[in-house]
Amino acid sequence: MKRIGLLGGMSWESTALYYRLLNEEVATRLGGLHSADCVLASVDFAPVARLQSDGRWEEAGELLAARARELEGAGAELLVLCTNTMHKVAEQVEDAVDVPLVHIVDVTADAAHRAGAKRLGLLATAFTMEQPFYADRVRSHGLEVVVPDAPGRELVHRIIYDELCRGIVEESSRERVRGVIRELVDRGVDAVVLGCTEIELLIGDADSPVPVLPTTRLHALAALDLALAADG
Repeated sequence: MKRIGLLGGMSWESTALYYRLLNEEVATRLGGLHSADCVLASVDFAPVARLQSDGRWEEAGELLAARARELEGAGAELLVLCTNTMHKVAEQVEDAVDVPLVHIVDVTADAAHRAGAKRLGLLATAFTMEQPFYADRVRSHGLEVVVPDAPGRELVHRIIYDELCRGIVEESSRERVRGVIRELVDRGVDAVVLGCTEIELLIGDADSPVPVLPTTRLHALAALDLALAADG
């Protein structure tokens, strides 16, 4: 098994989900007392969130690149950036290390193709929904992207940062996000990307009339596929 480097803490709630998913899947695939060989750099999210809000993405990328080098120094043979939004600086992270980065958008696009989906609704932070870095990479895979209207984007962003990143899961928020999903379906989407690693704490298959693409799960399992590959 290759050693997986987890660059997390953004937020720790979703990073804990990555850790659980990896270990549950290793136990399923290998049996017995097997668990994932991984190292974790858990970044303090508050300074990163301030850099996001201030638009200081270059500095945020430098911070994450430094932590990625630490993971490589600790023996990581592949990297997982445990956040959708910070894939805005994925290229800076990739350039800082000599080991591969498993890109969450590529993994999600592959899953969309397997599901036969072509027009994807995107639920994520406002940064991810409104800036081109994420949607453009999805489109490079031959897929369409639809985001909620402005009130829907504000609602989803607020729930992520004010609730889910703090471990708060409210039934009323689940119902509101279901409403946003229904509006996206009315606009013709045939799958919904849960494009924030925390949103899987709130939304699942039962909350959508079309398939959901859970990026955290897809990302974690794709990394594990690579870590367990026979040619590794």
